[in-house]
This record gives sequence, C-alpha cells and structure tokens, in this order.
Amino acid sequence: MDFQLSEEQRLWRKVVHDFVAKEIKPLAQEINEKEEIPPSVIKKMGPLGLLGMSVPEEYSGAELDAISAAIAIEELAWGDGGTALTIEAHNELGCAAVVLFGSADQKKAFLPDVATGKGKLTALALTEPQAGSDLRAVKTRATKDGSNWIIQGSKAWITNAGDSEFIVTLTISDPEQGSRGMSLILVPTDSKGLTVAPPEKKMGAGGTHSHEVRYENVRVPITNTLGVEGEGLQQTLKILDGGRISVGALSVGIAQAALEEGVRYAKERQTFGKTLKEHQAIQWLVADAAAEIHAARLMVYYAAWLKDQGKPFTQAGAVAKLFATEMAERASYSAIQIHGSYGYSREYPVEAMYKAARLMTIGEGTSEIQRLVIARKVFEDGPVRI
Repeated sequence: MDFQLSEEQRLWRKVVHDFVAKEIKPLAQEINEKEEIPPSVIKKMGPLGLLGMSVPEEYSGAELDAISAAIAIEELAWGDGGTALTIEAHNELGCAAVVLFGSADQKKAFLPDVATGKGKLTALALTEPQAGSDLRAVKTRATKDGSNWIIQGSKAWITNAGDSEFIVTLTISDPEQGSRGMSLILVPTDSKGLTVAPPEKKMGAGGTHSHEVRYENVRVPITNTLGVEGEGLQQTLKILDGGRISVGALSVGIAQAALEEGVRYAKERQTFGKTLKEHQAIQWLVADAAAEIHAARLMVYYAAWLKDQGKPFTQAGAVAKLFATEMAERASYSAIQIHGSYGYSREYPVEAMYKAARLMTIGEGTSEIQRLVIARKVFEDGPVRI
C-alpha cells in the first residue's frame, strides 16, 4: 500500500490546522482553566465539516474518509486535547452509532442538525458505575410498554451528555438472552425522567465534560431502537473499533504539540553555558519522542486505511490506540522534563498536555483491554502485517 496522502487530504489538513491555530490553540489555557469550550468555537466547526465527519452528505455531513477524519482529530488535539476529545466523541461515538446502524428515517431525523452545528452535540452511553470495560455487566434496563421503551438505570462518565441533542444508550432489552439481549436506543435529552448530573471534576482535559446520567422511567418510542433489537453489544464493539483509531489520532496530536513545545523551550533555555538543545540528554528525549510520534501516526493511518478499504481493522485499530496513547504520555512527560520546574507550572502548556494524554490510555478501552483484543486477534489471525 501507499501511505502518501492525497492532495485533497493535504489541503484538508492545512484547512483544519489553520482553523485550530486561530480559533482553539490560543484559547487552550483558558479552556482548561474554565473547563469550558466557548460555544462559538464549536459553532464555527459546523461549516468546516468537523461536526459531521462520518455523516453522509445527504444528511448534511462531510462524509470524510477515515484518514481525513483522523487528520482532523489530530489537528484538533494539537490545539487542545479536551476540545479534540469532545469532538471525537461526538463524531465517532454518538454520530457514528446512528450512521452505522440507524434507519433512513432515524438518520434524517437525528443527524442534520448535529452535523452542522444547528443543534447540540451527541453522546454514547455505555459505562455504568459497575460496568466499564465489562459491558456485559450493564444493568440499565429497557422494558417494552406498548409502542414504547421504558428505560430505567444509570450511566457514568458519559462524554458530552450535558451538551447533547440525544444520547445513544446501551440497555438490557431481554435479560434472558444475556449479551444477545442488549440494544442501543436513541434517547433525546429532553425526555422526561432523564437527568444529567453536573460535569465530573477530572484531572485534566477540562474542555471535555463527563457526566452521570440517570434514567427514571424514561419513555421513548420503540422506533428509536438502532438496528436490530438484541444486537446492541455487537454494534457497540463495532463503534468502538472506529473510535480507537480516532483516540490514537488524538494522542498523536497531543504528543506533536508537546514535542513542539519541548523543542521551542530547548532552543531558548540555557544551562551550563549552552542551550538545552546542545545537551545530549535533551537530544535523546526529543529524538525518542519524534520517532515514536512518527511510528504512531503511521499506525493510525494504516488502521484508517484498512477501514476505508472495507477490510478488517480491529487489531490494527487496537494496536494504534495502544501504542499512540502510551506514546503520548511518554512524549508529554519528556516535554515536562525538558522544561524542568516550569513544565510543572500551569503557566506552560505542557502541564495540560500531560494530563490530557493520561486520559487517553483509559477512555474508549483501557490499555489492558487493547492488549486483550490484540492478543486474541493475533492468536486467531496472526499479527498485523502490511
């Protein structure tokens, strides 16, 4: 295969990069301090196609290929990790669920406004207080009552829930069927009985809001079921496969920004009569980060290419997510080391980058889960080979 980006993809990268450099990066510190992305910034993303990257054009989306979507998420993360995660979750979780499994009527009803910025964002509710990596332990229940579902339960750590038009919710719809009795249901956030708690206080990525969501006899039409009833777990796993590529891209963006800050500081700061960049110890930190970022980016692009080709990409996506997220933590750690005590100060951006990177090894499948997915696929199919 050829990893060369097309002219269209290179132009797209420049468009997004320029937007981020102007609209997001200058606000990154403010976003993290106030823990809020200015609504005007998100609105400006609509006309660019950043809010409907996976949405077909007939439903007002940009319908990007997977590599172009990865490029966009990387550039957003170069500006601010929390902002990128907000947009990634909107595109690759909430919107993607409807794109992949929604009917034509559901897509027409739910996608155009959220893809253009006319509406709010979207969310996918999987995690529960006692069900994180183990989705088979989900207890949120959907019971039929005539032509409606009655949903009862709670979810935890749901990204964008408080800023969403709708929440795609994983439920138990037939307890007797076990994992074959789970369904994804579209739940509008104005539904009676739905309560979204205030954002959780987190270590970093302040622009991203994570919420507890409670369902108390929430009534929605059975026609809000995505795809085939009872296939919710299998649908969720497919959604997460694509999400891993995006989180990998997001991690590359954070790492790239951290490396650039480290290089900038190393060129300016002097110790022992010479600039930091002249010290071999600093050169090694920079070299390792540059090499690992390059490797991670290629892993992400390869997984995205497989997705675009309609080929299996579960293992490649997990490999990219695992390596890129752990790499981003190392790269941002090194950037802090290069800055010395200033790197630990909130006056310098590398501190926020490190805290955002730390989250990436947890969200959308922990590193431990990625290793399980990879190992199983290796035993079944052999390791990833180009």
